[in-house]
Amino acid sequence: MSYKLPKYIPVERVEIDTIGVEERVARLNTRSIKKESKVEALKMALTMMDLTTLEGKDSEGKVKQLCYKAAHLHDVFPGLPTVAAICVYPTMVATAKKALGNAKINVAAVSTAFPSGQGPMSVKLDDTKFAVDNGADEIDMVISRGKFLAGEYSFVFDEIAAIKEACGKAHLKVILETGELETLDNVRLASDIAIAAGGDFIKTSTGKVQPAATLPVTLVMLEAIRDHYYKTGIKIGMKPAGGIAKSKLALQYLVMVKETLGIDWLNNELFRFGASSLANDVLMQLVKEQTGVYQSLDYFSKD
Repeated sequence: MSYKLPKYIPVERVEIDTIGVEERVARLNTRSIKKESKVEALKMALTMMDLTTLEGKDSEGKVKQLCYKAAHLHDVFPGLPTVAAICVYPTMVATAKKALGNAKINVAAVSTAFPSGQGPMSVKLDDTKFAVDNGADEIDMVISRGKFLAGEYSFVFDEIAAIKEACGKAHLKVILETGELETLDNVRLASDIAIAAGGDFIKTSTGKVQPAATLPVTLVMLEAIRDHYYKTGIKIGMKPAGGIAKSKLALQYLVMVKETLGIDWLNNELFRFGASSLANDVLMQLVKEQTGVYQSLDYFSKD
């Protein structure tokens, strides 16, 4: 059955109370977590991670090593879950699929002229189809921020809808690159457009632009997801990415998700972290909770 492209209908603008968002984030950050709950939350965070390598120097060897790490996070500490996915460039999808074998870990691929989004539509579609044909389970696309900031919202909508069609059965994460959207009002509008156009997830950032993920931006995006769910009953996923390197910060994100969307979103089908260095910090904290002492980061593989 073919995917029916949705028709663009102008999205109603939602004005964001920036001070109110910052105050709510500050209140959420004061929540304390008991030791037992902290351990479970850290393990949950591991299951929500997309381990990522998106560099020009990526090689098959580096991708294979990252896949091994994904399936063997810290073998001397038994009982750890695996991560949700490996995120790579389309040319590395086949390598990642083969390296992961039967491991229950998805392969995500960036597409649409990542990270800039500055490419013709034909290239963006080919980029996406190439990744899917090579076995990608998920596609992380970038929107055309220049078009969005110029007010060409129907262009952005149509582009997302076309990429969604090209994804076939693969899930689509729509990267807004919030660090370039300038205002929280724009973040909310871009979130609403991405959701209306068929995105399965909305994602903050490529990790290549600063600021990347922030708690206020993520809260605004979570509220867009919440409001869509109230209107339609459809659950959309969320992925903050870029700059989340410490366990304490990851736990703050999980608290925010629970308080804004509820426990139904506390799983890797609806929430992900775009992570490179976060995994090692979470592992270090888990080992500390079990042994009472911190291990050196030298005990954990970088890739």
